Parts: sequence; C-alpha cells; structure tokens
Amino acid sequence: MKVVVVSGGSRGLGVKIVESFLERDYRVASCSRLRTKQIVDWEQAFPERFYYQEMDLTDNAACKRFVRNVERTLGDIDILVNNAGMANSSLLALESDESIDQVVDLNLKGAIILSREVSRSMLLRHWGRIIHISSITGQIGFRGLSVYCASKAGLDGFTRALARELGARKITVNAVAPGYLTTEMTGELNQEQILQIVRRTPLGRLGEPEDVIGLIQFLASEQADFITGQVLVVDGGLGC
Repeated sequence: MKVVVVSGGSRGLGVKIVESFLERDYRVASCSRLRTKQIVDWEQAFPERFYYQEMDLTDNAACKRFVRNVERTLGDIDILVNNAGMANSSLLALESDESIDQVVDLNLKGAIILSREVSRSMLLRHWGRIIHISSITGQIGFRGLSVYCASKAGLDGFTRALARELGARKITVNAVAPGYLTTEMTGELNQEQILQIVRRTPLGRLGEPEDVIGLIQFLASEQADFITGQVLVVDGGLGC
C-alpha cells in the first residue's frame, strides 16, 4: 500500500486527486491552510489511511514537520503530488509586494521545499514519483495573471531539472499542465474571460477535474517508469 502526499487537498482539483487515491486504497496525506468539511469526512471514513495537517506551505519549517509527521503516521512517502496553488488576478503594475510573494512562495517555493523533503527518503529507497500540477498559462501566458504564469513556468523548469537529478535512483519527476478547469480558481474570472477561453479552446469547453485525474494516476503508476522530465498538457487544445 503506497503512501501519497497531495498538497492543497481541501478544495478544487486537490479534492478530486485525494479522492482518486483513496478509492484505489492508497494511504493518503494532505495539507492546506484550512480544515474543511471534506477533510473531516475523510478523517472519519479512513482513520487508518488518511492523515491531514493544517498548515501554511510557505512556512519551510512547517513543511519539514509535515513530512516527518506523515512518515511517522503512514510510512515512507512513495508519491508526491504538488497541487497547492493560488492566483491573484491583477495587472502587474497594481500588484503589491505581499501579493507577489504569496503567489511565488506557495506555487513555486512550496513545491520546491516539499520535493526536497520527500525526495530524501525516495533516494534511499531508489523509487519515487513526484508530480507537479502546473498550468497551460505557464506556457502561453494570460493577461492579469503574470505572476501566476511566472510561478508555473518556473515549476516547469524545476520539473525538468529535478528529473535529471533524481533519475539515476528510479525517481520520476513530471508535471501536468491543465487548461482552465471548472474549479474555484476559474471562479475568480469574469464571464467574458471564461467565454473568451471557451472560444479559443478547440474542444469548446472548460476542463473538468476528471479530465486530469487519469493522467495523474498513470504518472503515479508502474506503467510510467520510463517517463520523466515531461510537462504534459491537458487543455482541450487551448495551447495549440
């Protein structure tokens, strides 16, 4: 029974990712800033297979404690899904220092710190899967999301470099770059922005979390042994 860590598992795509692993009998750990009703339900339904810690992923010391707590509670971590992220929609000229720091620290630095902490035991065991949830905006950009796009582009570069570092120990590192999904994050866009995205998407709709789950499960599996350093796009053709 493999152990999976999914950051940001309390809402949006993160909820669906956690559910998909619990349904497949993995032991799952997650963290987020707020304990939601969904988290409480999982704690009650899977007391032996689900661990949760309320924490701020921009706090490096908290990240380290979280990884140690997961290892003590569930065992060595086999799979890491860096899903936690945030976006502040604003023109760069109007962005505050605090807003920029929040996005970069969570989307990029948080993923780097968690990957570092988790990869240490993976290196000793010569096996592991690290999957980053990136975004198509890191490749094509989007007006009003320049800082978010920069953080995701940085995550793509981190994916390729870390794959080279860890490959010799049979640890794969990949990223999944969804297009715009029907989650809380796209709820921050106005109707005109959503219609513009749909018009530009060859498949003519926003994505659903379920459109991404299958690829994440594949990358976490034994069947993906020879795939690493890739940024795999699931966007309905938006980036064509």
